[in-house]
Amino acid sequence: MSGLSAAIGTELVKARRSRVPWGVAAGFTMVSLAMGLFMIILQNPEAFRSLGLLGAKARLTAGTADWPTYLSMLGQAVTAGGAILFAFLTAWVFGREFADKTVRGLLAVPTRRRTIVLAKAIVMSAWGAVIVLWVVVLALAIGAVVGLPGWSAEETAKALAGMALGALLTIALQTTTAFFAGVGRGYIAPLAWAVAMMAVSQVLAVLGWGSWFPWSVPAILAGAGGAAVEPVSPGGVVLGLVVAVIGLAATIAWWERADQPG
Repeated sequence: MSGLSAAIGTELVKARRSRVPWGVAAGFTMVSLAMGLFMIILQNPEAFRSLGLLGAKARLTAGTADWPTYLSMLGQAVTAGGAILFAFLTAWVFGREFADKTVRGLLAVPTRRRTIVLAKAIVMSAWGAVIVLWVVVLALAIGAVVGLPGWSAEETAKALAGMALGALLTIALQTTTAFFAGVGRGYIAPLAWAVAMMAVSQVLAVLGWGSWFPWSVPAILAGAGGAAVEPVSPGGVVLGLVVAVIGLAATIAWWERADQPG
């Protein structure tokens, strides 16, 4: 475990000194602030009539200024938004070694390659979990300050449980993004993969097949955009976790066996 601990420490230092993880956190923060602004606009439509298209866009996006709508928007931010923002984070964690031409030096150290991959995955997951926690706490505080009606402790707890599971699955599925960061030796391939999965998940969700597609399941679990009306079977969650494990195993196998030109 000492090798893994040292690798994790190294990755944490890289993440702390980089702007990418902080940029992802800032992006999520802006989403929370935007949701709060939409709620304020919906509460005071006459006062914001001068905003014109912004007011209409807020009504179209949110609908009603209450806690159920707000929590649905938060679920979408955590899952659908997280799928893209966490892909940026994963692409950086696993792809920067190739983009910065430091992969040869990294693989020359005595630390096993699978240990390096595990350390990167742990740090990426930890950053993602912390960001989700920050966003949820901030969003709840904003909702309380705005004074949204329709609060229910039971319904909020249920929504937060769905968001937690959805966020966990969203983060876990980033192992497939990590795989493409290695295969593509950089940032483009993993980001293209993430965008493609997001597009497919939206189409399948509309067709009613999202409950079995791993990249659609998180949003349904979180009740994003009213998606909670579509039930998710335990098999859909298990399938998502299986895909995540396969992604991690494939990433480890690629790092250990593939030729690594710097």
